[in-house]
Amino acid sequence: MEHPENSSEYAGLQVNSGVQQPSIINPYLKRSRFRRQELSVADMVEGILKGDVTVLSQAVTLIESVNPDHYAKAQEVIERCLPHSGNSVRIGISGVPGAGKSTSIDEFGIHLLKEKGGRLAVLAIDPSSERTKGSILGDKTRMEKLSVHPDSFIRPSPSAGSLGGVARKTRETIILCEAAGFDKIFVETVGVGQSETACHSMVDFFLLIQVAGTGDELQGIKRGIMEISDGIVINKCDGDNVDRCQMAATNFRNALHFFPMPESGWLPKVLCYSGFYGTGVKEVWDMIYQYFDFVKANGYFDHRRQEQAKFWMYETINEQLRLNFYNNAYIKASLGLAEQMVLQGHKTSFVAAQELLDDYYGQKTASD
Repeated sequence: MEHPENSSEYAGLQVNSGVQQPSIINPYLKRSRFRRQELSVADMVEGILKGDVTVLSQAVTLIESVNPDHYAKAQEVIERCLPHSGNSVRIGISGVPGAGKSTSIDEFGIHLLKEKGGRLAVLAIDPSSERTKGSILGDKTRMEKLSVHPDSFIRPSPSAGSLGGVARKTRETIILCEAAGFDKIFVETVGVGQSETACHSMVDFFLLIQVAGTGDELQGIKRGIMEISDGIVINKCDGDNVDRCQMAATNFRNALHFFPMPESGWLPKVLCYSGFYGTGVKEVWDMIYQYFDFVKANGYFDHRRQEQAKFWMYETINEQLRLNFYNNAYIKASLGLAEQMVLQGHKTSFVAAQELLDDYYGQKTASD
């Protein structure tokens, strides 16, 4: 860079160039050493079946990718792992924000690993921002014990706008975790809502975590979420909150009698516990395993798994149809014009949508 002080108008003034500084990057550093090696399908499947959590994490990332080029490879990995899956107990955990889901999972998981052994995978679903589409993925920070346990695997995933707060690819991730030797799967949702059926459709036991003393206990008694719950537990039953928790438990038990008997024949139980102090955790697990004994004896356990497999077949069809529609070249070119027609009031939203669909189906018929 030239110095203006060296101009002829500044007589007797001379500024010398400084000493050139070496690059802060080592010129002998080979960047290729730090690039993650892209595994083939065979290598990925082999690593998963050996229980390698690093390879498992890469496979889950591949499944969650929205890159169309990754889809075929991900499906092949899932297909090869499928025969090695299905040998776990899957438990969905939901509750209102602040109910202590992550803290409870930490206590539940440690208790389960101590009492039953085996390996535990926690699939924590983190809400995605509607504006930036990003997620914090910080659930692992509240699972201090499980995060350092050698037999646990915690995978936070963004919800990415999926129904019910369950990540779009959680079902496939469960298959990979089971193939990797994890015989216990926790699925934590982002919160409670009427669309939590998405989580219910991929787990064997759906646990609803509630809290007492929030001011309006009736808000916790919602028909949609109560009907799909296999067990209800009230957290933070400690200190001055014990009486309120017991009262809330009584209200929930009374409310359950007004709902029709579940298809499983199991009447959900209501228990109190403290996730922070770890009290009452054993009783919660006793209830869960009583449920498993009950539904395996009457055949509902296998029936539920079959219904879930059928449900996800139809969900996959719906998803692929939607993606095929929006990735169609003609539809991509026509969407902008259709939007303008709707915004200018020349067409209603329903007419514009129907015309786009008619054009799409017309294209498909012509190509056939």
